[in-house]
Amino acid sequence: MTSSSKIILDKEAMQNNWDFMRSYFGEDQKISAVVKGNAYGHGIETYIPLAEECGVNHFSVFNASEAYSVHSVASTSSTIMIMGSMEDKDIVWAIEHDIEFYVFDMYRMNLAIAEAKRLNKRAIIHIEAETGMYRTGFDIEQMPGVIEILKKHKDQLRFRGLCMHFAGAEHISNYVRLKQQKIIFKKILKLFNSCSMPPEMVHTCCSAASIRYPDMRYDMLRIGILQYGFWPSPEMMVAYMSDQQLMNGSSPLKRVIHWESRVMSIKHVPKGSFVGYGYTYLAEQDMKVAVIPVGYAHGFARSLSNSGRVLINGYRLPVIGIVNMNCIAVDISQVDKVQYNDPVVLIGKQNDREVSVASFGEMTNQLNYELLTRLPHNIPRYVMA
Repeated sequence: MTSSSKIILDKEAMQNNWDFMRSYFGEDQKISAVVKGNAYGHGIETYIPLAEECGVNHFSVFNASEAYSVHSVASTSSTIMIMGSMEDKDIVWAIEHDIEFYVFDMYRMNLAIAEAKRLNKRAIIHIEAETGMYRTGFDIEQMPGVIEILKKHKDQLRFRGLCMHFAGAEHISNYVRLKQQKIIFKKILKLFNSCSMPPEMVHTCCSAASIRYPDMRYDMLRIGILQYGFWPSPEMMVAYMSDQQLMNGSSPLKRVIHWESRVMSIKHVPKGSFVGYGYTYLAEQDMKVAVIPVGYAHGFARSLSNSGRVLINGYRLPVIGIVNMNCIAVDISQVDKVQYNDPVVLIGKQNDREVSVASFGEMTNQLNYELLTRLPHNIPRYVMA
């Protein structure tokens, strides 16, 4: 059956982004591809094999369900790391399949030890440090006890990593808070090393922190939004371009995602009529309208009513009326020869014009991250041939 829209992933753009990151961070810098949120809307099942073709062999997810999806399509040589939610039974599955996972409280620590004993197999864990974000992680005062547990249970726990998460590295306004986080983490790392309990690896940086804080890159970076061709914030793009003296150049990143639909119907609307629900759009002249079979159920936000833009035949055209659950109306009055089934670009390029996720997000007040991850799982994803 044909879907009302499709998402196309550009392998060439993806390879470009990974080449850029390896060049910028260094060929020897280990990078984990963060693929939580259905690979930021790109689709785990489609994205993972593509990433592996680009040389990626480490994937980070939020929960066990995402880990299972990655595990089902990834090669056996790839590493999977769960950074967040796990039910008790998920601990067993993770240990059995060598899935690495964060431990950030004593409940999970004790459960990991108990299940590792029962399975007679070590759990591969990363200890998360609480450095001031106040989300998850052990406080510095708890770390001596954590170290003793790791020493006592070496047969059950493989201390794979020590990690933390910055509270907003994409904005310079958070500088003071992040500076304090850095100080606390370095104290914690020093404590582990002084107690003869060094982690196999240390990792602290997301995409933004990887750019802003070279001194915190350590052994591995957890890169999310950059790999998909987006900057964590406009501020981060300016910071990079300024640092590299590229203010007049183009971004080194390329968008991987392209979302398109098709023209489902064409209507002639007489002057004085209202388009769609209610009275939000009045035809001030005779109009021609294309109906597109996507709506807020598909991730095209209702807040784009009377403000969104799409591309048809290379023209940037306005969405008129209220965005419905399953369709939108587009004014095609000024465009010749629009036909049934003509491609409609919702995000991406057509000829020399583009509807970017950034511009899409500005129209809806959504972040790149939010908009991408709201794209439903059931939209089919394809790789550009």
